[in-house]
Amino acid sequence: MTTATEELLQERHGEVIVLTLNRPDARNALTGSLIRSIGEALLAAESDTDTRAIVLTASGDRAFCAGMDLRAFAEGGDVGSGSDPATEAYYRLTRGETPIPVIAAVNGAATGGGLELLLGCDLIIACREARFGLPEAKRGLFPGGGGTNIGTRIPLGAALEMTMTGEFVSAQRGYDLGLVNAVVDATELVATALDYARRVGACAPLSLAACKELVRLAVTDPTKVAERLPHWQSVVFTSQDAIEGATAFMQKRDPLWKGR
Repeated sequence: MTTATEELLQERHGEVIVLTLNRPDARNALTGSLIRSIGEALLAAESDTDTRAIVLTASGDRAFCAGMDLRAFAEGGDVGSGSDPATEAYYRLTRGETPIPVIAAVNGAATGGGLELLLGCDLIIACREARFGLPEAKRGLFPGGGGTNIGTRIPLGAALEMTMTGEFVSAQRGYDLGLVNAVVDATELVATALDYARRVGACAPLSLAACKELVRLAVTDPTKVAERLPHWQSVVFTSQDAIEGATAFMQKRDPLWKGR
């Protein structure tokens, strides 16, 4: 089933929702309305117990996302600076705080805010032609929307090189650095991302939420892990899904997760 707005396409594949940025003529650059559309889709997915994972991709073969729409910015247009729930949901995604697993399928160049959007995703699948860059320093700026966090995904020296030269890295280089989880032919991109999404989504929702938060915190704020670990131990290990997981294992069947 496919639904669409002008700037964002949505398609359901069983328990996986595919969100497609749909501004190929503008290199899928981010406008305020596109940011809100993404946020609204995230909020809907979070409230739908039948949705276990999200695949985020884009139209065309030139760019995944060129970041902020500079034309709209220069003309004083809406570039997503509001505080409404949808906009806040989008920025939660960029911080990696969306509770549902998000797998990116990168169909082309991810630049500036486009790469910052990817850093909020849990797994990144890229076609061989994809490129990644944070060119802000070349424009008298810096990656102020979370791009400086790239050192949480790749080695420090490589993170400094990318941010201080503003130069792009290839999909293969991204894979070698650990930014990208898999590099595939463009014709296999979405199918591969869907396969990852289904395998991730087959795990218990509470377990996935715990893993997302604690693994990220272990990199960004290790001291906070000690604060959050007891919470997740209490929530997950006493959940109905924990009992279901053990029962299904003993009965040699697939578990039926409830998310509680």
